[in-house]
Amino acid sequence: MTEPRRVFLVEDHPVMREGYAALFARSPGLAVCGEAADATEALVRIREVEPDLALIDLALPGTSGLELIRQLRAFQPDLRVLVVSAHSETLYAERALRAGAQGYVMKDEAPATIVDAARAVLDGDRYLSPAMRSRGVALDDANNEDDPVRQLSNRELEVFRHLGRGRSTREIADALYLSPKTVETYRANIKSKLGIRTAPELIQRATLWVESLEGAA
Repeated sequence: MTEPRRVFLVEDHPVMREGYAALFARSPGLAVCGEAADATEALVRIREVEPDLALIDLALPGTSGLELIRQLRAFQPDLRVLVVSAHSETLYAERALRAGAQGYVMKDEAPATIVDAARAVLDGDRYLSPAMRSRGVALDDANNEDDPVRQLSNRELEVFRHLGRGRSTREIADALYLSPKTVETYRANIKSKLGIRTAPELIQRATLWVESLEGAA
């Protein structure tokens, strides 16, 4: 009898972890071999259990899911990675793939879709939603660099997204587990990279950008 392929869950919400565990428990050929609530724990546990697939949320306490993926790729390059996130696929899928993931699924997808994505990634394929595939996400497309927002680091991008949703510095700091001073530094970096001079202009630019992404999704 073939051994089930082993899935490790990295998700900070216990209810979500329980849901994923139950989902894979009833999926033939798949089994959960471990769980972690943050990147630090995940790095230790994944070294110990050596799963076939890591299912990773991007919004983790402390180190982000994107940085965790990079770290995992450094010491376990054969590990397959599927991102399951509430963050917009339009915004984050390409960054996740560049970090080393092989698939991206939104959390509001049907459970069967998450299982299908896991199986596809385990079989050596790349998984994106039909909408993203139709947009032709291409990692080597030089024209992608024309968007100045792509100059932003992952953390700067998260701050920019929160600004576009009308969040204050304190709210952003709480959401990203950062200090308000650090958020202010990111704001200054964003203004510099995007050629923005004033705070109102920054908010307007971020708001329009978020609206354009949601309209394209």
